[in-house]
Parts: sequence; C-alpha cells; structure tokens
Amino acid sequence: MTDSLSIRDNRTGGEQEIAISDDTIRAGDLKQFAVDGERALATYDPGFVNTASCKSAITYIDGEKGILEYRGYPIEQLAENSTYLEVAYLLLNGELPTQEQLDPWVYEVTNHTFVHESLKTFMQGFRHDAHPMSMLNSSVAALSSFYPEANQIKDPEVAELQIIRLIAKMPTLGAFAYRHVQGKPYVYPSNDLSYTANFMSMLWKMSEPEYKPDERLVRALEILFILHADHEQNASANAVRAIGSTQVDPFTAVAGGIGALYGPLHGGANEAVLKMLRRIGDVKNVPGFIEGVKNGDERLMGFGHRVYKNYDPRATIIKKAVDDVFEVTGVNPLLKIAQELEKIALEDEYFVKRKLYPNVDFYSGLIYEALQFPPEMFTVLFAIPRTSGWLAQWKELVNDPEQKIARPKQIYTGYRTRDFVPMNKR
Repeated sequence: MTDSLSIRDNRTGGEQEIAISDDTIRAGDLKQFAVDGERALATYDPGFVNTASCKSAITYIDGEKGILEYRGYPIEQLAENSTYLEVAYLLLNGELPTQEQLDPWVYEVTNHTFVHESLKTFMQGFRHDAHPMSMLNSSVAALSSFYPEANQIKDPEVAELQIIRLIAKMPTLGAFAYRHVQGKPYVYPSNDLSYTANFMSMLWKMSEPEYKPDERLVRALEILFILHADHEQNASANAVRAIGSTQVDPFTAVAGGIGALYGPLHGGANEAVLKMLRRIGDVKNVPGFIEGVKNGDERLMGFGHRVYKNYDPRATIIKKAVDDVFEVTGVNPLLKIAQELEKIALEDEYFVKRKLYPNVDFYSGLIYEALQFPPEMFTVLFAIPRTSGWLAQWKELVNDPEQKIARPKQIYTGYRTRDFVPMNKR
C-alpha cells in the first residue's frame, strides 16, 4: 500500500502496515499490535488533541490560514450576504436555500416560537437570581417531556419537526430567562418580526404596543448569530454527538451541548475579556499590562485559539460590526483599550512568535455590553445561534452508518484485585 503507515512493534518484532485515509489512521487498526495476543495497542489522547471522532461535511476550518467555511462557503461571504435562518438552513441541509425553500422554512420556524404555558410556569419556579444559562439548559431538557415523539429519531419528518421547534424556541427561552432575572414579565413572541428582531422584542419590549428595534442593531446581532452558528468539533458539539450517539432525542442532546458551553473555558471567554479590559482601566496602562503578560503575571484574554494559529476570521468581521453598534449606543470606553491592546500584541514579537491573534471573543463582549446585556447573558447569546450547528451535527450523526455509541477506552491506574478488609481491621 502506498497510502499506508509501516509500523514495527519493538516489543514483539512484529511489523504491520496500516492504511492512511484522509491523513488519518483508524485507531482500531492498532489492535493488531498485541503482546501474547493480549493487551492490544490503543492510543492515549486527552482532550482529543489529535484524534478525529467523526467524519463531517458541515464546517471546515484551516487554523493555520485563518479559514472558516460552512458547507464550503466562506464565513465572510455568509456574514455579509445572508440571514441567520438562511445559514441555519445551509448547515442543516447542505445547500443555500432557494427562495421557494427559504420561505416555508422561515414560516415554520416563525410559527413554532411559542412555548407551552406549563414550560413558562416551569421557568418561573427558578430563583430570581438563577443564572440564565442554567435556566436555558434545564428548560431545553424539559422540552423532551412536552414532545415525547421526539425520540423517534429515525423518522425524518419527526426529526425535522424537532429541529424546527428547537431553533424556533431557543430565542423565546433565552429571552424568558433574561426577563426572569430582570424581574420583568415575560414577553411573548411577535411573529411579524424577523428571527433576530423578534428575539430583541422579547428581551426589551415594555409597555409600547409595538417594539421597533434599530435595524443596525438587528443586523449586528444577526452577524453575531451567523458567526456563532457552528465551529466544527468543539467541546459542545462533541457533547451533542456523544449524547446523541445513545439515540436519545435531540432536546436532551442539545441540552448537553448547552451544559458544555456553560463552562468558562468554552462559552465564557468574552466575559473574561471585559474583566481584563476593566482591570487595565486606561490606555496608558496597556504597556505595563503587556509586560505583565510576558512575565507570567497577567493573562491575555481573547487572544489565541486552540484551532486558529492566525487571525480568527470571525474577529475580523466582528470588528466591523462594532462600529455600527457604537454608532447607535455610543462608544464603549473600553474600546480604545481593546484597540491599543490589539495593536501592540500584533506588532510585538513575543505574541507574533506564539501566534496569539485576536479571536471571536475579543470584540463580541464589547458589542453585548453595548446592547446592555449583563455578562451572565453572554453565553446564552452564544447558545441560541449555536443550536443550528448542534442540530446539524446531531442530524449528521444520526444518519452516519459508521457511528457507534461513544465509549472511549481508559488507561486504568488504580489498585487491582484487593481482599475486602472488615470494618474492625481498617
């Protein structure tokens, strides 16, 4: 075989060739290397640093070149020309919709935005200071009890209906969580508004008969939704796939994704950026902070990415959206600190050598704060658009004949076969 890896096992002297496909080898092929026919060889890869868990046609990332594509379309073109629901359709179905396909898709999503009144009562049971992500996680998981047929995951029509329901109801549940923490009455969906504008209405409508959001803010939030729609096999997508591999309903699988996103290492980075900028306090303090980073006394948040070793393409797009938002809301004083921090970091050899470029979280927090979202809502704003990506991953998993229930191996490091010790001799 020309596309193969020749391996010699120095423990036994055995030699084998393992096929290479798509620049990978199958971990199962390593089982043929064993000592005395036992203790088959396996790989150890904490955090999946260099292990592919699936084949996917949804999102392509080239971290070295700073490329992000949904179904082959550059994120820059989608952010400039598409709506979020158009991108959601693309992720789920593989192609951009025609007008004849988009209209019924938007209609279906728009007409499934309401949630059962019992679910509203369920959310009202949370403490007034409950974290919005905890409320969102719990309420999404609860949806499976309202739609028990959702476990028929192999029925395409049933599965499609649950996908529509989840994408439609996520903004409603997110807005309800926000209003709950604010101590304000929940606002029902207004289905004559667009997906993003409707979400803003449920967030901020008060006593006015009709809420009319500024179109510049609507578009800025729409762009953020598009940028956050999917990002390949990250922690939350992996959680959705792992849970989905048990053939559970999509509501439960997506709730698992929300739980993973709740973690500060995944969804909470933009809040950490704001805390960092506030701690710096003034542009004149940036050089001192930079030196603190080099000396290991400070952490530079919003720079660097496990995947991107170049400028995060989403950060470039968000920088443009910042200007539109601040034109409406007024300039956040933290912006000048962020811009100076970025300028120095991009020119300083210390950061350039380590390929520490701004990522999507560096500017998104500034936009969210300008829109007057409290920091605890930032991850909810991440989860709502990411639902389409999670569902695309779930749908692909369900229809992949190679996928099995997730069951990783472990390397056991504990005691072996010990005799029980009676209580009076311990």
